[in-house]
Amino acid sequence: MSKRLLKSGIIVSAMTLVSRVLGLVRDVVIARFMGTDAGADVFFFANKIPNFLRRLFAEGAFAQAFVPVLSEYQSKDDNDRHTRELIAKVSGTLGVILTIVTLLGVIASPVLVALFGFGWFLDWVNGEPGAEKFELASLLLKITFPYLWFISLTALAGAILNTLGKFAAAAFTPVLLNVAIILAAIIGADYFEEPAFALAWGVFFGGLIQFLFQIPFLLRANSLVAPSWGWQHPGVKKIRKLLIPALFGVSVTQINLLLDTLIASFLVTGSISWLYYADRLLEFPLGLFGIGIATVILPSLSRLHAKQNPQEFSQTLSWALRIVSLLGWPALAGLLILAQPIIMVLFMRGEFSQQDVIQVSMALYAYLCGLVSFMFIKVLAPGFYARQDTKTPVKIGIIAMIANMVFNLSLAPFLGFVGLALATAMSATLNAFLLYRGLKSLGVYQLEKETVLVIAKMIGSALIMTLVLWQFTPAFDAWLSVSLLTQVSWLSGLIFLGAGVYLVCLLLTGMRLRHFIVNSGEITAN
Repeated sequence: MSKRLLKSGIIVSAMTLVSRVLGLVRDVVIARFMGTDAGADVFFFANKIPNFLRRLFAEGAFAQAFVPVLSEYQSKDDNDRHTRELIAKVSGTLGVILTIVTLLGVIASPVLVALFGFGWFLDWVNGEPGAEKFELASLLLKITFPYLWFISLTALAGAILNTLGKFAAAAFTPVLLNVAIILAAIIGADYFEEPAFALAWGVFFGGLIQFLFQIPFLLRANSLVAPSWGWQHPGVKKIRKLLIPALFGVSVTQINLLLDTLIASFLVTGSISWLYYADRLLEFPLGLFGIGIATVILPSLSRLHAKQNPQEFSQTLSWALRIVSLLGWPALAGLLILAQPIIMVLFMRGEFSQQDVIQVSMALYAYLCGLVSFMFIKVLAPGFYARQDTKTPVKIGIIAMIANMVFNLSLAPFLGFVGLALATAMSATLNAFLLYRGLKSLGVYQLEKETVLVIAKMIGSALIMTLVLWQFTPAFDAWLSVSLLTQVSWLSGLIFLGAGVYLVCLLLTGMRLRHFIVNSGEITAN
Protein backbone atom coordinates (compact mmCIF):
# COMPACT_ATOMS: atom_id res chain seq x y z
CA MET A 1 0.00 0.00 0.00
CA SER A 2 2.81 2.41 0.85
CA LYS A 3 4.09 2.31 -2.73
CA ARG A 4 0.65 3.11 -4.09
CA LEU A 5 0.15 5.92 -1.59
CA LEU A 6 3.63 7.29 -2.23
CA LYS A 7 3.03 7.27 -5.99
CA SER A 8 -0.31 9.02 -5.55
CA GLY A 9 1.27 11.50 -3.15
CA ILE A 10 4.01 12.29 -5.67
CA ILE A 11 1.42 12.86 -8.41
CA VAL A 12 -0.61 15.22 -6.24
CA SER A 13 2.49 17.02 -4.99
CA ALA A 14 3.84 17.43 -8.54
CA MET A 15 0.57 18.93 -9.74
CA THR A 16 0.41 21.06 -6.62
CA LEU A 17 3.98 22.23 -7.25
CA VAL A 18 2.96 23.56 -10.67
CA SER A 19 -0.03 25.28 -9.07
CA ARG A 20 2.01 26.79 -6.23
CA VAL A 21 4.69 28.08 -8.60
CA LEU A 22 2.04 29.75 -10.72
CA GLY A 23 0.46 31.00 -7.50
CA LEU A 24 3.74 32.69 -6.65
CA VAL A 25 3.88 34.15 -10.17
CA ARG A 26 0.34 35.42 -9.62
CA ASP A 27 1.38 37.06 -6.35
CA VAL A 28 4.45 38.57 -8.00
CA VAL A 29 2.19 40.12 -10.65
CA ILE A 30 -0.25 41.41 -8.03
CA ALA A 31 2.60 42.84 -5.96
CA ARG A 32 3.97 44.64 -9.00
CA PHE A 33 0.65 46.19 -9.98
CA MET A 34 -0.75 46.88 -6.53
CA GLY A 35 1.91 46.53 -3.84
CA THR A 36 0.33 46.66 -0.39
CA ASP A 37 -1.87 49.74 -0.84
CA ALA A 38 -5.54 50.05 0.09
CA GLY A 39 -6.71 48.45 -3.18
CA ALA A 40 -4.57 45.37 -2.51
CA ASP A 41 -5.93 45.10 1.03
CA VAL A 42 -9.48 45.23 -0.28
CA PHE A 43 -8.94 42.66 -3.06
CA PHE A 44 -7.35 40.17 -0.69
CA PHE A 45 -10.27 40.73 1.68
CA ALA A 46 -12.89 40.24 -1.06
CA ASN A 47 -11.13 37.08 -2.22
CA LYS A 48 -10.80 35.66 1.29
CA ILE A 49 -14.53 35.42 2.10
CA PRO A 50 -15.56 33.09 -0.78
CA ASN A 51 -12.36 31.12 -0.22
CA PHE A 52 -13.31 30.67 3.42
CA LEU A 53 -16.76 29.41 2.44
CA ARG A 54 -15.09 27.16 -0.14
CA ARG A 55 -13.34 25.40 2.73
CA LEU A 56 -16.74 24.69 4.23
CA PHE A 57 -18.67 23.68 1.10
CA ALA A 58 -15.79 22.19 -0.84
CA GLU A 59 -12.48 20.54 0.01
CA GLY A 60 -12.75 21.27 3.72
CA ALA A 61 -15.64 20.00 5.80
CA PHE A 62 -17.77 18.75 2.91
CA ALA A 63 -14.99 16.60 1.46
CA GLN A 64 -14.21 15.16 4.87
CA ALA A 65 -17.85 14.11 5.24
CA PHE A 66 -18.47 13.06 1.62
CA VAL A 67 -15.36 10.95 0.86
CA PRO A 68 -15.84 8.37 3.69
CA VAL A 69 -19.50 7.87 2.71
CA LEU A 70 -18.65 7.58 -0.98
CA SER A 71 -15.85 5.11 -0.17
CA GLU A 72 -18.30 3.05 1.87
CA TYR A 73 -20.78 2.96 -1.03
CA GLN A 74 -18.06 1.96 -3.50
CA SER A 75 -16.81 -0.86 -1.28
CA LYS A 76 -20.33 -2.37 -1.12
CA ASP A 77 -21.60 -1.55 -4.63
CA ASP A 78 -20.75 -4.15 -7.26
CA ASN A 79 -22.45 -2.49 -10.24
CA ASP A 80 -21.98 1.19 -9.24
CA ARG A 81 -25.73 1.85 -9.41
CA HIS A 82 -26.03 3.00 -5.81
CA THR A 83 -22.79 4.97 -6.05
CA ARG A 84 -24.01 6.88 -9.10
CA GLU A 85 -27.31 7.55 -7.36
CA LEU A 86 -25.45 8.97 -4.36
CA ILE A 87 -23.38 11.25 -6.61
CA ALA A 88 -26.55 12.48 -8.34
CA LYS A 89 -28.32 13.24 -5.06
CA VAL A 90 -25.29 14.90 -3.48
CA SER A 91 -24.50 17.07 -6.51
CA GLY A 92 -28.13 18.14 -6.89
CA THR A 93 -28.60 18.95 -3.21
CA LEU A 94 -25.28 20.75 -2.94
CA GLY A 95 -25.97 22.66 -6.16
CA VAL A 96 -29.28 24.04 -4.89
CA ILE A 97 -27.80 25.08 -1.55
CA LEU A 98 -24.82 26.71 -3.26
CA THR A 99 -27.08 28.64 -5.62
CA ILE A 100 -29.07 30.07 -2.72
CA VAL A 101 -25.95 30.93 -0.69
CA THR A 102 -24.27 32.54 -3.71
CA LEU A 103 -27.29 34.72 -4.52
CA LEU A 104 -27.54 35.81 -0.89
CA GLY A 105 -23.80 36.54 -0.79
CA VAL A 106 -23.92 38.73 -3.90
CA ILE A 107 -26.98 40.64 -2.70
CA ALA A 108 -25.78 41.03 0.89
CA SER A 109 -22.12 41.79 0.10
CA PRO A 110 -22.18 45.09 2.10
CA VAL A 111 -23.39 43.17 5.14
CA LEU A 112 -20.56 40.63 4.81
CA VAL A 113 -18.00 43.40 4.46
CA ALA A 114 -19.42 45.13 7.53
CA LEU A 115 -19.21 41.85 9.43
CA PHE A 116 -15.66 40.83 8.53
CA GLY A 117 -14.22 44.30 7.88
CA PHE A 118 -15.84 46.13 10.75
CA GLY A 119 -13.06 48.70 10.96
CA TRP A 120 -13.76 49.79 7.39
CA PHE A 121 -17.48 49.86 8.11
CA LEU A 122 -16.94 52.22 11.03
CA ASP A 123 -14.84 54.49 8.81
CA TRP A 124 -17.68 54.51 6.26
CA VAL A 125 -20.33 55.31 8.88
CA ASN A 126 -18.24 58.09 10.42
CA GLY A 127 -17.10 59.52 7.08
CA GLU A 128 -13.44 58.81 7.83
CA PRO A 129 -10.76 58.71 5.07
CA GLY A 130 -10.83 54.89 4.98
CA ALA A 131 -14.51 54.80 3.95
CA GLU A 132 -13.63 54.01 0.31
CA LYS A 133 -12.30 50.60 1.42
CA PHE A 134 -15.78 49.57 2.55
CA GLU A 135 -17.42 50.67 -0.71
CA LEU A 136 -14.75 49.05 -2.91
CA ALA A 137 -14.90 45.81 -0.93
CA SER A 138 -18.67 45.62 -1.32
CA LEU A 139 -18.37 45.94 -5.10
CA LEU A 140 -15.50 43.49 -5.45
CA LEU A 141 -17.26 40.88 -3.32
CA LYS A 142 -20.21 40.87 -5.73
CA ILE A 143 -17.76 39.77 -8.44
CA THR A 144 -15.72 37.27 -6.45
CA PHE A 145 -18.52 35.61 -4.47
CA PRO A 146 -19.84 33.44 -7.38
CA TYR A 147 -16.43 31.76 -7.31
CA LEU A 148 -17.87 29.82 -4.36
CA TRP A 149 -20.46 28.12 -6.63
CA PHE A 150 -17.92 27.11 -9.27
CA ILE A 151 -15.16 25.91 -6.97
CA SER A 152 -17.44 23.96 -4.62
CA LEU A 153 -18.82 21.85 -7.46
CA THR A 154 -15.28 21.56 -8.80
CA ALA A 155 -14.20 20.21 -5.43
CA LEU A 156 -17.11 17.75 -5.45
CA ALA A 157 -15.88 16.43 -8.78
CA GLY A 158 -12.34 16.28 -7.44
CA ALA A 159 -13.46 14.31 -4.37
CA ILE A 160 -15.17 11.77 -6.64
CA LEU A 161 -12.07 11.39 -8.80
CA ASN A 162 -9.77 11.15 -5.75
CA THR A 163 -11.91 8.39 -4.28
CA LEU A 164 -11.51 6.50 -7.55
CA GLY A 165 -7.74 6.90 -7.26
CA LYS A 166 -7.54 9.49 -10.06
CA PHE A 167 -5.68 12.34 -8.35
CA ALA A 168 -3.95 14.22 -11.18
CA ALA A 169 -6.92 16.10 -12.67
CA ALA A 170 -8.16 17.51 -9.36
CA ALA A 171 -4.62 18.42 -8.28
CA PHE A 172 -3.97 20.26 -11.57
CA THR A 173 -7.20 22.28 -11.48
CA PRO A 174 -5.88 25.16 -9.27
CA VAL A 175 -3.36 25.93 -12.01
CA LEU A 176 -6.22 27.25 -14.12
CA LEU A 177 -7.28 29.78 -11.49
CA ASN A 178 -3.76 31.14 -11.21
CA VAL A 179 -3.49 31.45 -15.00
CA ALA A 180 -6.82 33.30 -15.14
CA ILE A 181 -5.78 35.81 -12.45
CA ILE A 182 -2.36 36.38 -14.03
CA LEU A 183 -3.91 37.06 -17.44
CA ALA A 184 -6.57 39.29 -15.89
CA ALA A 185 -3.90 41.32 -14.09
CA ILE A 186 -1.67 41.72 -17.14
CA ILE A 187 -4.36 42.27 -19.77
CA GLY A 188 -7.24 43.73 -17.79
CA ALA A 189 -5.53 46.15 -15.41
CA ASP A 190 -5.41 48.91 -18.02
CA TYR A 191 -9.17 48.69 -18.59
CA PHE A 192 -10.05 49.59 -15.00
CA GLU A 193 -9.16 52.67 -13.02
CA GLU A 194 -8.83 50.38 -10.00
CA PRO A 195 -6.73 47.26 -10.90
CA ALA A 196 -8.50 45.28 -8.17
CA PHE A 197 -11.53 44.93 -10.47
CA ALA A 198 -9.45 43.12 -13.08
CA LEU A 199 -8.22 40.69 -10.43
CA ALA A 200 -11.76 40.11 -9.17
CA TRP A 201 -12.95 39.18 -12.67
CA GLY A 202 -9.92 36.89 -12.94
CA VAL A 203 -11.19 35.04 -9.86
CA PHE A 204 -14.69 34.76 -11.37
CA PHE A 205 -13.58 33.34 -14.72
CA GLY A 206 -10.93 31.19 -13.07
CA GLY A 207 -13.65 29.45 -11.09
CA LEU A 208 -15.73 28.91 -14.20
CA ILE A 209 -12.81 27.38 -16.11
CA GLN A 210 -11.96 25.07 -13.21
CA PHE A 211 -15.55 23.80 -13.11
CA LEU A 212 -15.70 23.09 -16.84
CA PHE A 213 -12.28 21.40 -16.79
CA GLN A 214 -13.50 18.60 -14.48
CA ILE A 215 -16.46 17.50 -16.61
CA PRO A 216 -14.56 15.39 -19.22
CA PHE A 217 -12.71 13.51 -16.46
CA LEU A 218 -15.97 12.68 -14.69
CA LEU A 219 -17.40 11.48 -18.00
CA ARG A 220 -14.39 9.25 -18.62
CA ALA A 221 -14.72 7.80 -15.09
CA ASN A 222 -18.41 7.05 -15.71
CA SER A 223 -19.30 9.34 -12.81
CA LEU A 224 -21.01 12.19 -14.65
CA VAL A 225 -24.69 11.91 -13.70
CA ALA A 226 -27.69 14.21 -13.87
CA PRO A 227 -28.05 16.05 -10.52
CA SER A 228 -31.26 15.60 -8.55
CA TRP A 229 -32.57 16.84 -5.23
CA GLY A 230 -32.03 14.28 -2.48
CA TRP A 231 -32.25 15.88 0.95
CA GLN A 232 -33.80 12.72 2.44
CA HIS A 233 -31.60 10.22 0.56
CA PRO A 234 -29.89 7.88 3.10
CA GLY A 235 -26.41 8.76 1.85
CA VAL A 236 -27.12 12.48 1.86
CA LYS A 237 -28.58 12.21 5.37
CA LYS A 238 -25.41 10.46 6.54
CA ILE A 239 -23.26 13.17 4.94
CA ARG A 240 -25.41 15.85 6.55
CA LYS A 241 -24.95 14.24 9.94
CA LEU A 242 -21.18 14.17 9.47
CA LEU A 243 -21.04 17.60 7.85
CA ILE A 244 -22.60 19.77 10.53
CA PRO A 245 -19.85 19.33 13.16
CA ALA A 246 -17.19 19.02 10.47
CA LEU A 247 -18.08 22.52 9.25
CA PHE A 248 -16.52 23.80 12.40
CA GLY A 249 -13.89 21.21 13.17
CA VAL A 250 -11.97 21.11 9.88
CA SER A 251 -12.31 24.83 9.12
CA VAL A 252 -10.89 26.22 12.35
CA THR A 253 -7.78 27.47 10.58
CA GLN A 254 -9.87 29.38 8.03
CA ILE A 255 -12.11 30.85 10.72
CA ASN A 256 -9.01 31.96 12.57
CA LEU A 257 -7.70 33.66 9.43
CA LEU A 258 -10.99 35.51 9.00
CA LEU A 259 -10.84 36.64 12.61
CA ASP A 260 -7.32 37.86 11.91
CA THR A 261 -8.71 39.83 8.96
CA LEU A 262 -11.40 41.38 11.16
CA ILE A 263 -8.84 42.58 13.70
CA ALA A 264 -6.39 43.61 10.94
CA SER A 265 -9.04 45.96 9.52
CA PHE A 266 -8.41 48.10 12.62
CA LEU A 267 -4.64 48.13 12.07
CA VAL A 268 -2.47 50.24 9.76
CA THR A 269 -2.99 50.06 6.00
CA GLY A 270 -0.95 47.20 4.58
CA SER A 271 -1.54 44.81 7.48
CA ILE A 272 -3.90 42.56 5.52
CA SER A 273 -1.54 42.51 2.54
CA TRP A 274 1.51 41.73 4.69
CA LEU A 275 -0.34 38.84 6.30
CA TYR A 276 -1.54 37.66 2.88
CA TYR A 277 1.93 37.50 1.33
CA ALA A 278 3.36 35.78 4.41
CA ASP A 279 0.51 33.28 4.37
CA ARG A 280 1.09 32.60 0.67
CA LEU A 281 4.72 31.70 1.33
CA LEU A 282 3.64 29.48 4.21
CA GLU A 283 1.03 27.82 2.00
CA PHE A 284 3.68 26.82 -0.55
CA PRO A 285 5.25 23.99 1.52
CA LEU A 286 1.96 23.34 3.32
CA GLY A 287 0.07 22.87 0.07
CA LEU A 288 2.87 21.02 -1.63
CA PHE A 289 3.51 18.50 1.14
CA GLY A 290 0.79 18.58 3.79
CA ILE A 291 -2.29 18.88 1.60
CA GLY A 292 -0.83 16.55 -1.03
CA ILE A 293 -0.42 13.73 1.48
CA ALA A 294 -3.74 14.46 3.19
CA THR A 295 -5.51 14.25 -0.17
CA VAL A 296 -4.35 10.71 -0.84
CA ILE A 297 -4.68 9.25 2.66
CA LEU A 298 -8.33 10.16 3.32
CA PRO A 299 -9.79 7.75 0.70
CA SER A 300 -7.29 5.09 1.80
CA LEU A 301 -8.11 5.52 5.50
CA SER A 302 -11.82 5.43 4.70
CA ARG A 303 -11.45 2.12 2.85
CA LEU A 304 -9.34 0.64 5.66
CA HIS A 305 -11.95 1.64 8.22
CA ALA A 306 -14.74 0.18 6.08
CA LYS A 307 -12.76 -3.08 5.86
CA GLN A 308 -12.07 -2.98 9.62
CA ASN A 309 -8.29 -3.00 9.31
CA PRO A 310 -7.09 -0.95 12.33
CA GLN A 311 -3.45 -2.01 12.12
CA GLU A 312 -2.95 -0.78 8.58
CA PHE A 313 -5.06 2.30 9.43
CA SER A 314 -2.52 3.18 12.14
CA GLN A 315 0.43 2.39 9.89
CA THR A 316 -0.96 4.71 7.21
CA LEU A 317 -1.10 7.58 9.70
CA SER A 318 2.50 6.89 10.77
CA TRP A 319 3.61 6.83 7.14
CA ALA A 320 1.90 10.17 6.48
CA LEU A 321 3.43 11.83 9.54
CA ARG A 322 6.88 10.65 8.48
CA ILE A 323 6.45 11.99 4.96
CA VAL A 324 5.23 15.44 5.99
CA SER A 325 7.95 15.62 8.65
CA LEU A 326 10.60 14.67 6.08
CA LEU A 327 9.70 17.74 4.04
CA GLY A 328 8.20 20.02 6.67
CA TRP A 329 11.19 20.50 8.96
CA PRO A 330 13.66 21.53 6.23
CA ALA A 331 11.00 23.82 4.73
CA LEU A 332 10.68 25.49 8.13
CA ALA A 333 14.45 25.84 8.46
CA GLY A 334 14.90 27.18 4.94
CA LEU A 335 12.14 29.77 5.20
CA LEU A 336 13.37 30.87 8.61
CA ILE A 337 16.82 31.79 7.28
CA LEU A 338 15.94 32.79 3.72
CA ALA A 339 12.61 34.58 4.32
CA GLN A 340 13.78 38.08 3.41
CA PRO A 341 15.82 37.05 0.33
CA ILE A 342 12.88 34.99 -0.96
CA ILE A 343 10.42 37.87 -0.43
CA MET A 344 12.86 40.27 -2.03
CA VAL A 345 13.40 38.14 -5.13
CA LEU A 346 9.71 37.36 -5.58
CA PHE A 347 7.98 40.61 -4.77
CA MET A 348 10.27 43.65 -4.36
CA ARG A 349 9.54 45.56 -7.53
CA GLY A 350 6.98 48.09 -8.72
CA GLU A 351 4.77 49.11 -5.79
CA PHE A 352 6.30 46.56 -3.38
CA SER A 353 8.95 48.33 -1.27
CA GLN A 354 11.90 47.39 0.93
CA GLN A 355 9.75 48.17 3.97
CA ASP A 356 7.15 45.71 2.71
CA VAL A 357 9.85 43.01 2.55
CA ILE A 358 10.66 43.56 6.21
CA GLN A 359 7.01 43.60 7.30
CA VAL A 360 6.08 40.45 5.36
CA SER A 361 9.13 38.64 6.73
CA MET A 362 8.09 39.49 10.29
CA ALA A 363 4.65 37.99 9.71
CA LEU A 364 6.21 34.94 8.05
CA TYR A 365 8.54 34.32 11.01
CA ALA A 366 5.47 34.22 13.25
CA TYR A 367 3.51 31.91 10.93
CA LEU A 368 6.50 29.54 10.68
CA CYS A 369 6.10 28.69 14.37
CA GLY A 370 3.06 26.66 13.30
CA LEU A 371 4.14 25.28 9.90
CA VAL A 372 4.68 21.68 11.02
CA SER A 373 1.56 21.87 13.20
CA PHE A 374 -0.48 22.88 10.15
CA MET A 375 0.92 19.86 8.31
CA PHE A 376 0.16 17.50 11.18
CA ILE A 377 -3.43 18.76 11.30
CA LYS A 378 -3.81 17.82 7.62
CA VAL A 379 -2.74 14.26 8.50
CA LEU A 380 -4.42 13.77 11.88
CA ALA A 381 -7.85 15.22 11.05
CA PRO A 382 -8.54 12.57 8.35
CA GLY A 383 -7.94 9.98 11.06
CA PHE A 384 -11.24 11.07 12.58
CA TYR A 385 -13.21 11.79 9.41
CA ALA A 386 -12.30 8.47 7.80
CA ARG A 387 -13.95 6.81 10.80
CA GLN A 388 -17.01 9.05 10.28
CA ASP A 389 -16.27 10.71 13.62
CA THR A 390 -16.90 14.44 13.38
CA LYS A 391 -17.85 15.12 16.99
CA THR A 392 -14.36 14.85 18.42
CA PRO A 393 -12.74 17.31 15.97
CA VAL A 394 -15.50 19.87 16.53
CA LYS A 395 -14.80 19.88 20.27
CA ILE A 396 -11.12 20.35 19.51
CA GLY A 397 -11.97 23.05 16.97
CA ILE A 398 -13.95 25.05 19.51
CA ILE A 399 -11.06 24.95 21.97
CA ALA A 400 -8.55 25.98 19.29
CA MET A 401 -10.69 28.87 18.02
CA ILE A 402 -11.30 30.24 21.51
CA ALA A 403 -7.58 29.98 22.19
CA ASN A 404 -6.84 31.82 18.94
CA MET A 405 -9.11 34.70 19.94
CA VAL A 406 -7.46 34.91 23.35
CA PHE A 407 -4.03 34.90 21.71
CA ASN A 408 -5.17 37.53 19.18
CA LEU A 409 -6.50 39.90 21.80
CA SER A 410 -3.43 39.35 23.96
CA LEU A 411 -0.79 39.82 21.27
CA ALA A 412 -2.27 42.21 18.67
CA PRO A 413 -2.23 45.30 20.94
CA PHE A 414 1.52 44.87 21.41
CA LEU A 415 2.74 43.17 18.23
CA GLY A 416 0.13 44.36 15.69
CA PHE A 417 -0.24 42.13 12.62
CA VAL A 418 2.72 39.99 13.74
CA GLY A 419 0.73 39.14 16.87
CA LEU A 420 -2.13 37.93 14.67
CA ALA A 421 0.19 35.60 12.75
CA LEU A 422 1.76 34.30 15.96
CA ALA A 423 -1.68 33.67 17.48
CA THR A 424 -2.66 31.61 14.41
CA ALA A 425 0.50 29.51 14.73
CA MET A 426 -0.03 28.96 18.46
CA SER A 427 -3.66 27.88 18.02
CA ALA A 428 -2.63 25.50 15.19
CA THR A 429 -0.08 23.86 17.48
CA LEU A 430 -2.75 23.43 20.16
CA ASN A 431 -5.12 22.01 17.54
CA ALA A 432 -2.58 19.45 16.33
CA PHE A 433 -1.74 18.36 19.88
CA LEU A 434 -5.40 17.89 20.79
CA LEU A 435 -6.10 15.94 17.58
CA TYR A 436 -3.27 13.55 18.37
CA ARG A 437 -4.36 13.20 21.98
CA GLY A 438 -7.90 12.49 20.78
CA LEU A 439 -6.77 9.69 18.45
CA LYS A 440 -4.61 8.26 21.21
CA SER A 441 -7.41 8.32 23.79
CA LEU A 442 -9.76 6.58 21.35
CA GLY A 443 -7.18 3.83 20.82
CA VAL A 444 -6.99 4.65 17.11
CA TYR A 445 -3.39 5.82 16.83
CA GLN A 446 -0.31 6.32 18.97
CA LEU A 447 3.15 7.36 17.87
CA GLU A 448 5.48 4.40 18.16
CA LYS A 449 9.09 4.84 19.30
CA GLU A 450 10.49 4.21 15.83
CA THR A 451 8.50 7.08 14.28
CA VAL A 452 9.48 9.42 17.13
CA LEU A 453 13.14 8.53 16.52
CA VAL A 454 12.78 9.09 12.77
CA ILE A 455 11.20 12.52 13.33
CA ALA A 456 13.90 13.41 15.89
CA LYS A 457 16.59 12.66 13.28
CA MET A 458 14.80 14.94 10.82
CA ILE A 459 14.66 17.76 13.39
CA GLY A 460 18.35 17.35 14.17
CA SER A 461 19.26 17.40 10.47
CA ALA A 462 17.11 20.50 9.94
CA LEU A 463 18.88 22.26 12.84
CA ILE A 464 22.28 21.59 11.29
CA MET A 465 20.92 22.83 7.96
CA THR A 466 19.77 26.02 9.71
CA LEU A 467 23.22 26.67 11.18
CA VAL A 468 24.95 26.14 7.83
CA LEU A 469 22.53 28.44 6.00
CA TRP A 470 22.83 31.10 8.70
CA GLN A 471 26.62 30.99 8.32
CA PHE A 472 26.62 31.41 4.53
CA THR A 473 23.63 33.73 3.96
CA PRO A 474 24.67 37.35 3.19
CA ALA A 475 23.31 40.21 5.28
CA PHE A 476 20.13 42.05 4.27
CA ASP A 477 22.04 45.11 3.01
CA ALA A 478 24.21 42.90 0.81
CA TRP A 479 21.13 41.50 -0.92
CA LEU A 480 19.89 45.05 -1.58
CA SER A 481 23.16 46.10 -3.16
CA VAL A 482 23.23 43.47 -5.94
CA SER A 483 21.20 42.89 -9.09
CA LEU A 484 18.14 40.65 -9.33
CA LEU A 485 20.14 38.08 -11.30
CA THR A 486 22.76 37.93 -8.55
CA GLN A 487 20.04 37.64 -5.91
CA VAL A 488 18.51 34.70 -7.77
CA SER A 489 21.93 33.03 -8.11
CA TRP A 490 22.68 33.46 -4.41
CA LEU A 491 19.25 32.23 -3.38
CA SER A 492 19.38 29.19 -5.67
CA GLY A 493 22.81 28.24 -4.38
CA LEU A 494 21.71 28.55 -0.75
CA ILE A 495 18.60 26.43 -1.37
CA PHE A 496 20.68 23.67 -2.97
CA LEU A 497 23.23 23.95 -0.17
CA GLY A 498 20.54 23.59 2.47
CA ALA A 499 18.91 20.63 0.73
CA GLY A 500 22.29 18.93 0.35
CA VAL A 501 23.24 19.43 4.00
CA TYR A 502 19.85 18.11 5.14
CA LEU A 503 20.09 15.02 2.93
CA VAL A 504 23.67 14.23 4.02
CA CYS A 505 22.72 14.62 7.68
CA LEU A 506 19.79 12.24 7.24
CA LEU A 507 22.04 9.65 5.61
CA LEU A 508 24.66 10.02 8.36
CA THR A 509 22.00 9.39 11.02
CA GLY A 510 21.03 6.13 9.31
CA MET A 511 17.91 7.27 7.46
CA ARG A 512 17.12 5.17 4.39
CA LEU A 513 14.26 4.72 1.93
CA ARG A 514 13.05 1.68 3.88
CA HIS A 515 11.89 4.03 6.63
CA PHE A 516 9.18 5.30 4.28
CA ILE A 517 8.30 2.42 1.99
CA VAL A 518 8.45 -1.40 1.97
CA ASN A 519 7.56 -4.03 -0.57
CA SER A 520 5.28 -6.13 1.58
CA GLY A 521 2.29 -3.87 1.12
CA GLU A 522 2.38 -2.41 4.61
CA ILE A 523 3.75 0.86 5.85
CA THR A 524 7.09 0.36 7.54
CA ALA A 525 7.47 0.76 11.26
CA ASN A 526 11.25 0.46 11.27
